[in-house]
Amino acid sequence: MPNTQLRKTALNEAHRRAGGKMIDFGGWDMPIQYPAGTLEEHLRVRTAAGLFDVSHMGEIEVSGPEALALLQSLTPNDAALLADGQIQYSVLTTPSGTFVDDILIHRFGPDRFFLCVNASNSDKDFAWICDHRAKFDVEVKNCSANYTQIALQGPKSLEILQPMADVDLSAIKYYWFTNGLIDGVPAIIARTGYTGEDGFELYFDPDESERIWEKILEAGKPSGLLPCGLAARNTLRLEAKMALYGNDIDDTTTVLEADLGRICKFNKGDFIGRDHLLAQKQSGLTRKLVGFEMIDKGIARDHYPILVEGREAGIVTSGSPAPFLKKNIGLAYLPIESTGIGTHFEIDVRGRKLAAQVVKTPFYQRSK
Repeated sequence: MPNTQLRKTALNEAHRRAGGKMIDFGGWDMPIQYPAGTLEEHLRVRTAAGLFDVSHMGEIEVSGPEALALLQSLTPNDAALLADGQIQYSVLTTPSGTFVDDILIHRFGPDRFFLCVNASNSDKDFAWICDHRAKFDVEVKNCSANYTQIALQGPKSLEILQPMADVDLSAIKYYWFTNGLIDGVPAIIARTGYTGEDGFELYFDPDESERIWEKILEAGKPSGLLPCGLAARNTLRLEAKMALYGNDIDDTTTVLEADLGRICKFNKGDFIGRDHLLAQKQSGLTRKLVGFEMIDKGIARDHYPILVEGREAGIVTSGSPAPFLKKNIGLAYLPIESTGIGTHFEIDVRGRKLAAQVVKTPFYQRSK
């Protein structure tokens, strides 16, 4: 029997009918995989398409005359660079320059922004934003309950979705969005994803969830579309070196240590954590998040100890087989002197010290 205490998305029954293997994922009853299995789901996204229910993610609206000013004060990236209809990867930072959360900022206009935040952090993020809004003429709404969010990912996403859309999807550039209709249902259509592939994330009325989900699956059958679970989403994002909050980034890791210096725009003006990050940049990092692949046979799972020159020097933050690359890969924070490409170190895999090496990331990059 399902745990009645778990939160459910509007697609919960559809997942169960389709044979989804359901797990407790951060308090949500979510499909980890379907009968085809994680390996096949992963490969299908790389070669054709996969459909994910990501309705557990949170949505927050920030609106009003000083909406941009509030976001500028909360994030290190420069939201002033956004045009209407553009999306930016950013971070809510603590005073120490660490992560409250990583987020996507969508600009509807100069006075209206839409944030997509991590599922387990949506209440915390909303509270954080509200705690810092007092000086600004803004309204902040947690509108997570207003949306189902599904992600159609893979090289055949556009050809599958276009017949159902009333807008030209090919005109939406990567990290841009528009308002449109999907099979007659009003939706935010964003060309984003968490897989390293082309694709779309759709936000729409939860009451239309099952109809749109089933319609896309049916439309995608000839193209090889599969429903996909969270396990494949995890291996796909790891191949693309997309950080996972709670594993690779959290309130103990700074934005610079996480190898995200590109989103720290120190010249834009003050933001929470700026002084600490600037001081860290000037004094130099002592550790950094890197990608590695195993040299010896073995899988370096999350939390396995790392040894540099025989001494424990951290843990694997994310690690698994990479189904498309046919390698065993992972992410870890290493001492800065050990972060050069090709640097060898060891991982304690169930008592065996196995060799690994730092490699260039992302591990996988789709051809444009």
